Amino acid sequence: MAWDRRKRVRRDCIFCTDSNIYINYKNYHMLKQFLTKRGKIKTARVTRICAKHQRKLAQEIKRARFLALLPFTIQTYR
Repeated sequence: MAWDRRKRVRRDCIFCTDSNIYINYKNYHMLKQFLTKRGKIKTARVTRICAKHQRKLAQEIKRARFLALLPFTIQTYR
């Protein structure tokens, strides 16, 4: 089959490659880039983050939401 012949492209996690970048709820400007316009957390396939850091990122986004640093949802008017 055709899909067997495709080479898998390895995408490196930005948090694994650069140790200076850290995931923390206080750094909400960085966390904002991992949210959609509606306030949902983007998937790891879209953001190219490994599973370990995706779990940490989700935990810190939820913590920032609880402390009102990030919105839970964005209000849309029809």
